Formats: sequence, structure tokens, C-alpha cells
Amino acid sequence: MRGRSLFGVTIELPSERRPAFSGFFRAHAVGSAIASEMRASAYHVSRTEADIGRIAGDSLCIALQVKGGGLLRSGRDHTDIVREGDLVVTHSDLPHQGLPGSHESFHCLMLKIPLDDRLTLGQPAHDLFATRYLERPVFARPFRALFNALVADGSKLADPAGEVSGLARLALAARGRLSVALPEVRAALRAGLRYAALEILQRDRRRWEVTPAAVAAELGISLRQLHLVFEGAEQTFARTLAGLRLEDARALLLQDPALPVTEVAYACGFESLATFYRLFGAQFGLAPGELREQASLH
Repeated sequence: MRGRSLFGVTIELPSERRPAFSGFFRAHAVGSAIASEMRASAYHVSRTEADIGRIAGDSLCIALQVKGGGLLRSGRDHTDIVREGDLVVTHSDLPHQGLPGSHESFHCLMLKIPLDDRLTLGQPAHDLFATRYLERPVFARPFRALFNALVADGSKLADPAGEVSGLARLALAARGRLSVALPEVRAALRAGLRYAALEILQRDRRRWEVTPAAVAAELGISLRQLHLVFEGAEQTFARTLAGLRLEDARALLLQDPALPVTEVAYACGFESLATFYRLFGAQFGLAPGELREQASLH
């Protein structure tokens, strides 16, 4: 019912399957948008003309099918097969219908972004019918990384409002409404690439061989481009990686008080013990041993 009220949809489920239905829904604000997550038993869902008349949205909806899948009909003789991992982009006020591919449960993440001329840079978006997002190489990694950061509850965002606008502009560019050459779209790509780089650093932060060159190669950009991506952020590439490693080290020091500090430092990706002590003191204002002493007093 919360999803129905928020998104204005019609939900259908055969009466014989209703006793076994289960579901989970949550939503939170991020910038000007609403991010939501739904896990539920399979059902038919549609956005009808009556639903649109009841709850109009004038928003861009971007959804990720984490689990499950099925058919997506846009109402204009267009049908997509949506599989796990696919993204779907649509304007909120166009009819569409979703049919599950099986009776298995599904998991979906969605971002609903209110539109205005400033965000769309004056380009039309009201006719963007529901369709699977076709991942052009230039957009694929930054688009997904920016989407992941925005829908994650509790995610540390540098500029929530700006990044919501950036994701919408990347979606509009991928659908041919905005040029990649526009400064606003290029800025959105840089933001997406920074979050993509952060995903790599989160994944590989404890590996010594994580270097700017390795991250740039995985992202398919030059080393200069990678440093430009971090140039507008609060921290450089090196400081960002060190910060992630220090947070790991702090947690490990408290989790296993008997583990030698040297082993903690090396386990968290630091090659130099002197560098670890220097950075740890600068980050937390005390030495690793002092942190443990403080924790033991509480």
C-alpha cells in the first residue's frame, strides 16, 4: 500500500496467492529525489491512465531489478524482457505494465527524481516511455555507480542534490535528449566515475597493488582523467584510499585487541609501519595503542 501511494500504481495478485504474500518496503529522501527499496512476492503491477490522473508525478524514474524479472510493456507496442541486473528508465506519467517471469519473489531499487527545466536543461522528458536502459560504454560504469550511491541508505554523498541532478542528466543523455559534450553532462560523468573509483577502492582497499594506474585501467580512462575526477572532491585519490584503510585498521584494532599493530597495518594494505602510525595519528588524534587503551576503559 505504501508503494501504491508513493508511485501511484495498480497492483494485482490472484486471490489464491494472497495468503502467502510477503513484502518489505522502505523509502528515504536523497536530495530532491525519493529512493526506495522493495522486496516482495511476485505480482502484476501497472501504471494506468487512471493511476496517472490520481497521482501525477512529472518525475524521472530509474529502477534496478536486483532479483527477479519479467516483461515490461510500455503501452505503445514496445515490450522489454527485464532480467536481474537490468536498469529501467521512464517518465512517471506514462502508462506501463510489469509482468513477473515467475512466481519467485523479486527485489527492486528505484529512484524517483522530480523534473524541471533546470534539471533537464530545457529538453523534453515527458515522452520517455518505459524501457530497459541500454548501457552505452561511456555511461555504463559511472551511471551504475552514481545510482548505487544514491539509493544506498546512509551512503556518504558529497553533494546529494547535485548528484541526483547528475544521474538524471546521464539518463537523459543516454536516451538521446542531452549531448555528452554539455558541461553539465560531463560533470555528471566525472561524479559517476568518482563513485565508480570508490567502489573499486572499497573492494580492493586491503590490496597493496591498488594504484591510480590500476583503477584508471579498470575504468577505461587515463591516469590524468582519474586525478581530474578526484580534483573536485574533498580528498585526493591517495587520501581517499588511506582513509578507507584507516577505518578498517581502527575497527580491527578494537575487534581483536591481541593482534599486533604491525599485523593490523599490513592486513589493511599499509606497506610502511611508519606511514601507518603517522596517518593514524593524523586521522584519529592518537596512536593505535592509545586507541586500545581508551577502549579498554569503557
